[in-house]
Parts: sequence; structure tokens; C-alpha cells
Amino acid sequence: MIKVHLSRVMGERKMKISDLANATGLHRNGITKLYNEERKGIEFDTLEKLCDALDCDISDLLEIIKEDHS
Repeated sequence: MIKVHLSRVMGERKMKISDLANATGLHRNGITKLYNEERKGIEFDTLEKLCDALDCDISDLLEIIKEDHS
């Protein structure tokens, strides 16, 4: 499972969804879905825009969580 840490990163930078939308040119609805972890995927260009605007690395936004299959 991939965990999206967009809400945490935005909170650390005291950035609102509208601020991030303005900084990236991305739609508010798409950012909101990522923020709430309601998306199944993300395009590389979107990820790059988010990292640029938030001045962070991909690893700050995404984390692979190993699922226990026992």
C-alpha cells in the first residue's frame, strides 16, 4: 500500500489547498482527493509539480507500507 503524506507536508508548511492549487496550476479537486487519500494513482508531472511547490522530495510525499499477509 502507498501512503500519501500530502496533508502532513502541507500542514508543516502551513499551506492551504487553494495555495497549492495556485502554486502548481493543478485543480483543487485533484489536490483535495490526494490530500484525503482518495486517489488510486498520480501522474509523474503532477508529482513533480507538487514536489516543486512544496520544496520536498518524492519520499516526503509517498511512502510504501508493507502489508502483513499472515
